Amino acid sequence: MLSSEETLANPMLFSPLALAFLGDSYYELLVRRQILAQGNASANQLHKKAVRFVCAKGQCLGWQAIEALLDEEETAIFKRGRNANAVKSPKHTNQADYRRATGVEALFGYLYLTGRTGRAEELFEKMYHHIEELLELGESL
Repeated sequence: MLSSEETLANPMLFSPLALAFLGDSYYELLVRRQILAQGNASANQLHKKAVRFVCAKGQCLGWQAIEALLDEEETAIFKRGRNANAVKSPKHTNQADYRRATGVEALFGYLYLTGRTGRAEELFEKMYHHIEELLELGESL
């Protein structure tokens, strides 16, 4: 049996849903940090803004901005997450968007565990600004 240090040193040992579990948290932290950097607001206002970026639909919109930028390894991780059999059914989105969002989260979890946070932040910036532009154009989430 591998120790926890050995397991964390090899993120490929984690299931895609485990990577998505971590990636969801990491992605949300990046969103919250970006929103907070834009200025102080009430917790309710901050939460409402964050929800638009962390929901499945928002992550799918952001995915459009980074899909062509991913290398082979990153694309493979995304596909592992997207194709994972999640038992939880989506509440407010369709199955395709939910699966893409799971792929995005798996990618961010993988990048975090491999210490490639600079790359994660680079992709996040592109996603965030793309989502922001679409929202300004009236895209609904």
